[in-house]
Amino acid sequence: MSDTLTASFPDEVITKTPVQDVTLPGGAGTMALITLDNGFDHTKPNTFGPATIAGLKATVDELAARADKGEIQAVGITGKPFIFAVGADLTGVPSVTGRDQALEIAKAGHAAFSAIMDLSVPTFAFVNGAAMGGGVEIALACDYRTISAGVPALALPEVFLGLVPGWGGCYMLPRLIGPGDALKVIVENPLSMNRMLSGPQAFKLGIADAMFAPVTYLEDSLKWAAEVIGGSVTIERREVGDVEAEWEAAANAATAFADAKTSGKSPAPYRAIELVKAARTSTREEAFAAEDEALADLLMGDELRAGLYAFELVQKRAKRPAGAPDKSLARPVTKVGIVGAGLMASQMAMLFIRNLKVPVVMTDLDQERVDKGVAYVHGEIDKSLAKGKISQDKANQLKGLITGSTSKDGFADADFVIEAVFEEMSVKKKVWAEVEAVVTPECVLASNTSSLSITEMASELEHPERVVGFHFFNPVAVMPLLEIIPGEKTDDAALATAFAAGKALKKTTILVKDSGSFLVNRLLGRFMGEFSKVVDEGTDVAVAERAIAGLVPMPPFVLLGLVGPAIALHNNESLHRAFGDRFYVSPNLQKMVEMGKPGYYLWDTGKPVPDPELVAAHIAPENPVALDEAQVRERILSVIAEEVGLMLADGVAQAPMDIDLGMITGAGFQFWNGGVTPLLDREGISEKVNGRRFLPPGVASVPA
Repeated sequence: MSDTLTASFPDEVITKTPVQDVTLPGGAGTMALITLDNGFDHTKPNTFGPATIAGLKATVDELAARADKGEIQAVGITGKPFIFAVGADLTGVPSVTGRDQALEIAKAGHAAFSAIMDLSVPTFAFVNGAAMGGGVEIALACDYRTISAGVPALALPEVFLGLVPGWGGCYMLPRLIGPGDALKVIVENPLSMNRMLSGPQAFKLGIADAMFAPVTYLEDSLKWAAEVIGGSVTIERREVGDVEAEWEAAANAATAFADAKTSGKSPAPYRAIELVKAARTSTREEAFAAEDEALADLLMGDELRAGLYAFELVQKRAKRPAGAPDKSLARPVTKVGIVGAGLMASQMAMLFIRNLKVPVVMTDLDQERVDKGVAYVHGEIDKSLAKGKISQDKANQLKGLITGSTSKDGFADADFVIEAVFEEMSVKKKVWAEVEAVVTPECVLASNTSSLSITEMASELEHPERVVGFHFFNPVAVMPLLEIIPGEKTDDAALATAFAAGKALKKTTILVKDSGSFLVNRLLGRFMGEFSKVVDEGTDVAVAERAIAGLVPMPPFVLLGLVGPAIALHNNESLHRAFGDRFYVSPNLQKMVEMGKPGYYLWDTGKPVPDPELVAAHIAPENPVALDEAQVRERILSVIAEEVGLMLADGVAQAPMDIDLGMITGAGFQFWNGGVTPLLDREGISEKVNGRRFLPPGVASVPA
């Protein structure tokens, strides 16, 4: 690999490939065992950058010479504790400015992995921990694979970022487990919010030949390898045929899935499908050359650069929230109070108990509601116990932390009280007046409001400086985002405590200005409102949904069913009151709520079908205007660009990066779009609407 390319990755953390000779049991000979190890603990996983790949190739070349001399009878590859390898080191990709450099990266990985495949002795991958991308591909390059039952994540996530598995994955995986299952791993899972496989799931698919418990994993794997070499263990794998119709059907299904998720706007899934299809008849050399070309093209594409920008936001910017006060000002949180015991409050209680491990007191208006909230928490703890995630002692300890009451007196020694009561200002104010009468002056009062003014909520309190917005997204355990909103009088200590609590809860925290519906719900509200308006004016729902596929993780009217029409209408009406006619309130949405419908679609068949009663009750326009897909896309992206511009001008977010981080972690916007602003820049909408780009060229796009 050229020195120029290695120089493009100056910050590469090199994964070393030390070799240890292991005497296999039963007289099976000597195995040269490579341990992938970058010298750090599991919090910095093994990756493959140019220097690592060069080192790996040199190690394998030495082992090839030893194998040919008869010094070793097998080669094994495993990882450091808890980590096998998580794929290519992408940190230097922004410095790759030419396709020739991109092609060199692709070819170097193939050369190293081909050297493993060409060894004259049996090769074994012992997948002991997390394996992704190139980590899965190096395992596929070996003749045999075992996996630990404790592996938390195995995936080929490249399509999620805007790439393809380009070091053999698109060729080796379909030939191992068949094209249908391979395309689930390569295309469907990445486009489904980057879904991962556990060790047992990967084993069941046939990616590994054997699975062992974590405690004696390496010992069991070495014994198994000796039995394979000795012939006492026979490997049984599924038979993968080369019937063209079967491969074609799998490719067609994956293409339909990619269309629904991306509307053809991301090239990566389609390149991956082509490569998998070709694997049916290609030689290894032909397949690897085709992967080289695909990788080179995609590395020089804006989708990957936007994906890497998004990855950087989630990995780095999220850890240092822009605009947050000095963390040394944060006060310790040793007890938490929660006003409310409904589903949202109960989810929050579980989160606080699991991550802060401090006593939590829930209150509600009557004992029945309180008991129901506490029971929910107990039920969640019992689920973790049943799955073997926690011990009985741990379960008992966690259950001991949650109590419930109809009185707020238990908040007297709390450091942090959060409310999750009805979304009505008068109700919130009444609650805080009651809480303030009980708590200490330093206790932080946090509101989970999704739209109401924090300043107004605190306006009648003796200590308004300790009130802060603390807005979770539903489901609380799953959605990473937590919007933190200071009121006009919120002091730095209260704000710092909120950020510290958010970090302890393992959430992505973003500072947001106190304005209508804050960040994510405001932008989603503008988007959903305009989508409804386009449909109300006469465009077919299916046309409108196809036009914006790939922008959001699911069609807007599917999302409407998840959020609930009444909540969506409340958000729209709140935004309309705050910002006027920019935010459309759909009479058809009002009708849906009046009719008590749970959403636009019925799901009786497992697939969405428009509710015929809603179709019949649809309020048709006097002069219908039916737009085509291109017109719908431009109109909806234009209003999003306008709203982002207004939000930035008003200081709702610190920078475009925080809007993108919020939309990715709070609304599931796509990595390969970089969230939203790189997409608006890429399609020329930002300049058309606002007269300029949101991000400089090269930040989330290919540098000139």
